[in-house]
Amino acid sequence: MVPTQILISAGEASGDMYAARLATALRTRADVRLFGMGGTRMRDAGVEIIADCSEVSLVGIVEIAKKYPALKRVWKRLLGEAARRKPRFAILTDFPGFHLRLARALKRQHVKNIYFVCPQFWAWRPWRANLVRRRFVRGLCIFPFEEGWYRARGVKADFIGHPLVGNVAAKRTRAEFAAACGLDADQPIVTLLPGSRSGEIAHHMPTIMQACRLIQKQRRVQFVLALAPGVKQLQIVPFLLPDVPMHVVEDATYDALGAADLSIVSSGTATVEAALLDAPMIVVYRLAPLTAAIARLLVRTPMFAMVNLIAGRRVVPELVQKDLTPARLASEANRRLDSPEARAEMRRGLAEVREKLGPPGAVERAADLIAEMLRE
Repeated sequence: MVPTQILISAGEASGDMYAARLATALRTRADVRLFGMGGTRMRDAGVEIIADCSEVSLVGIVEIAKKYPALKRVWKRLLGEAARRKPRFAILTDFPGFHLRLARALKRQHVKNIYFVCPQFWAWRPWRANLVRRRFVRGLCIFPFEEGWYRARGVKADFIGHPLVGNVAAKRTRAEFAAACGLDADQPIVTLLPGSRSGEIAHHMPTIMQACRLIQKQRRVQFVLALAPGVKQLQIVPFLLPDVPMHVVEDATYDALGAADLSIVSSGTATVEAALLDAPMIVVYRLAPLTAAIARLLVRTPMFAMVNLIAGRRVVPELVQKDLTPARLASEANRRLDSPEARAEMRRGLAEVREKLGPPGAVERAADLIAEMLRE
């Protein structure tokens, strides 16, 4: 028999990771040929990459204008391949600004769309759930409260659990990681995760580095900068300060988080990874001013950090936009480094977050649902 063609797409690092694991799980359950947009992980999982997600990676609303030519090229490429291959399903992973429009065009080609990792429209622009209802035959949710929220708006939604649960663990102990990096395991370690997109790095690194300079004036401390997948050291070098020693590591994010007394983490998937590693953190985020002004009109939640939204209360400090200053960030960091009790309280909150994320096996449950749809 001829394998069933499936388009699978992810537009950023976390989506590439989730979609790669789903691709691997699907191929053990059905005879499928997968093609679409993604990164190195999806390519390694056997997906034929028609467009690399690095071409369309962006942050915010206003920045879309700068990426429009690239977005249009990728759009045409994916739709052209879909028209030629006639996939039965399209599995679109988060990245709503692009995927909602792609889903509309694919539906016109009679492709059935599945949303893998439904967007967090409950937090902002909730009316866009109507677009999911009209353009997708199934929505797979990674947070428990999302299933009811989407179903109330007419989406055939299923809670699968979070794909990271059961798959996040440090490979080395603090002592082993410190020895490998030339660090002193008996001295405080602060891990920095400035983001996976070039825009995030540009917005965050100057403030983070100035805060690190202030922190080291108050105490003896060791800084570790963990590069996200796809980020090269050359992207970071322009932001480093000669008087702030920095240990830069690649492919060691979980070890760096697990070894840290405290981490400074860009808002997003990395905060969930830190929570799963029981890693105390300060969450930071900054958008371009115009994007931030638009976002303030659209956001429907009182908090920004995903771990706080999941907990339903402020478990970790979050410094966003004007609150993200070197002095404020250094003050928040020193307060936690000075207080084991404050870090212990934060860990109790992170335990609540882990409990709400559901059991392991989210990707396998998603693959089972999709395989069942293929048999229908």
